[in-house]
Amino acid sequence: MAFGEKFRALFSRSRIDDDFYDALTDTLVEGDIGAKSAYMIVDALEKICTKERISSESDVMAHLRSLLLADVKSVELVPEEGRRSVWMVLGVNGVGKTTSVAKLANYFKNQGLENLVLASADTFRAAAIEQLAMHGQRIGVRVVSHQHGSDPSAVVFDAAEAVAAKGPGLVIADTAGRLHNKENLVRELQKIDRVCRSKADEGCYKKILVIDATTGQNALRQAEVFNEAVGVDAVIMTKYDSTAKGGIAVTIGRELSLPVAFVCTGEKYQDIARFNAEKYIDEFLGL
Repeated sequence: MAFGEKFRALFSRSRIDDDFYDALTDTLVEGDIGAKSAYMIVDALEKICTKERISSESDVMAHLRSLLLADVKSVELVPEEGRRSVWMVLGVNGVGKTTSVAKLANYFKNQGLENLVLASADTFRAAAIEQLAMHGQRIGVRVVSHQHGSDPSAVVFDAAEAVAAKGPGLVIADTAGRLHNKENLVRELQKIDRVCRSKADEGCYKKILVIDATTGQNALRQAEVFNEAVGVDAVIMTKYDSTAKGGIAVTIGRELSLPVAFVCTGEKYQDIARFNAEKYIDEFLGL
């Protein structure tokens, strides 16, 4: 049963009463919206419906949709023409970060961006270096890498120099995500952050967090850690398919004010799309 069907089943009940609001709170929590946020959203909905004497399922649903939509943030990420952009891609191991870097590169290459270089700055995992090299070969995009265990910020520096040699363009840097060693990770990211900032034209440096849409509140905790460490400008949600309840975009928008830029829906390079907040909420609610 697709998650949106649970909302449809709930809203097909004959009465909008206390039991309905309790069940709605539970359904929002099940949909990966945090308990605190779910309670506040339903409380606001109940107050609106009581004040305006709303009792039809369609009207209650419309107000719920508006409340959720107000929490979801979106942003359009585009490398600025005629300028040098550097994007640092963040995220824990296993969320699809390296593949997302390749998808982003393929997306912009297909839009006509020629001066594009990937930086293999996750130097702690030999597999990540090999994986990005393979992706670069398949999509026809240059990858700059150093040997396993080398300084990640030096890789970003060299990638930015490679782009600069050809004029304006885009560097997309893959980074390590070992949260179990948080202090080291934060120090390392802050060093890469300084290099990225110095190499990008003003306003052209972005920090993009990749989260797995199926991991719910874990994704929120990851977002908190990376946002605290270096700040996050945009989010990419991976594994956003029929198995994802997806409410996490509401939670990170509401609690951290982080906007979503892209969603990834499969394994292929073309399985990436710009995030559409209205479409996302409609799918979440089964509309």
